[in-house]
Amino acid sequence: MNVSFYIASRYLLSKKSHHAINIISGVSVCGVAIATAALVCILSVFNGFQDMVAGLFTSMDPQLKVVPATGKFMPADAEELVALKKDPDVAVLTETLEDQALLMMNNRQVMATVKGVEDNFEELVGINDILFGDGVFELHADVIDYGILGANLLMQLGLSADFPSAIQVYAPRKGERIDLNDPRESLNQEELYSPGVGFMVKQNKYDSNYVITNLAFTRRIFERYGEVSAVEMRLKQGVDIDKVKERIRKNLGERYLVLDRYEQQEDTFKIMQIEKLISYIFLTFILMIACFNIIGSLSMLIIDKKQDAITLRNLGANEKQIRGIFMFEGRMICILGAVIGIALGLLLCWLQQEFGLIRFGNSEGDYIIDAYPVSVHLVDIVVVFLTVIAVGFLSVWYPVRHLSKKYTRNY
Repeated sequence: MNVSFYIASRYLLSKKSHHAINIISGVSVCGVAIATAALVCILSVFNGFQDMVAGLFTSMDPQLKVVPATGKFMPADAEELVALKKDPDVAVLTETLEDQALLMMNNRQVMATVKGVEDNFEELVGINDILFGDGVFELHADVIDYGILGANLLMQLGLSADFPSAIQVYAPRKGERIDLNDPRESLNQEELYSPGVGFMVKQNKYDSNYVITNLAFTRRIFERYGEVSAVEMRLKQGVDIDKVKERIRKNLGERYLVLDRYEQQEDTFKIMQIEKLISYIFLTFILMIACFNIIGSLSMLIIDKKQDAITLRNLGANEKQIRGIFMFEGRMICILGAVIGIALGLLLCWLQQEFGLIRFGNSEGDYIIDAYPVSVHLVDIVVVFLTVIAVGFLSVWYPVRHLSKKYTRNY
């Protein structure tokens, strides 16, 4: 066993001549432990929110989505896109076309995104999980076109899910300027009826802006015959999404982008990642402040053990070995604090998951979730542990070198 490590471990556990040194050492361990536990808890809460948001998006967003690299639309009969329909890993594929249009009803008008989909859209995503109303999900019947509106969009138009009369939908004619004297003459006009249902994703992006209808309707009103804005896919169960995504991306080439669910909501998740990073940086600064307690503890220990250092030097110990004793002492305090902090953080996360200790409100149902979500990721635990060790080791390196020279070298 390393002599310096053995002596340092004895110093850590043994009673010092001054009781204050034991207290300060305990405070140092507690400070590191609390900062470490805070890092574990905060990062896990951000993971919980991210997983929660991802769960909400899955009711509308496909597993994979192919969009043009430039522009908004692409030809539906492109050879690369047609080949996707025969891909052995694809279970469901649907073409979609979406663009902005004006909705009018009862003297109210709202700009919305009208999304046209194929009849198999119901098989692509969990649309039935987010529907409300007494009807069924239906896109068309004979010559009638149905539109399923988001909950907030219905509210803006003053409608319920089962609105009795048709919504007027207006979109600019392709390549034609708006006639200010009679704007309606420059617009394509269509009607959408209600199938008796609306949808609620509980995300403003969808609930306040989207109308789902059939693909033929959007091609007519936007005059985009033979074009699509995206090809959406659901893969077969058990398939590795990342591998399939990379293979499809290589097959399609640079003209197309292949997006998974996280990339489809890149802005939202990027903001959450930035917030998580900023919180990590701030808590790391707090950890650095907590490590100053270790410096105070080591300073007093070096002074307290000055005579021991003289004795060890007389027994043949060199300067490096004596300095190593106090270096190991500081590192063991950091490691002990890190282990205790991670254990405490994991315990608090488990309690929050099981019992929802910290809640959003006093009554259930006021929010999407009742308590702060928590999701512990192994990579975060590893990052926290390495951060504590790195900050702790660096914080004791220079002070120990300086103090050991000052108080033990010349005796």
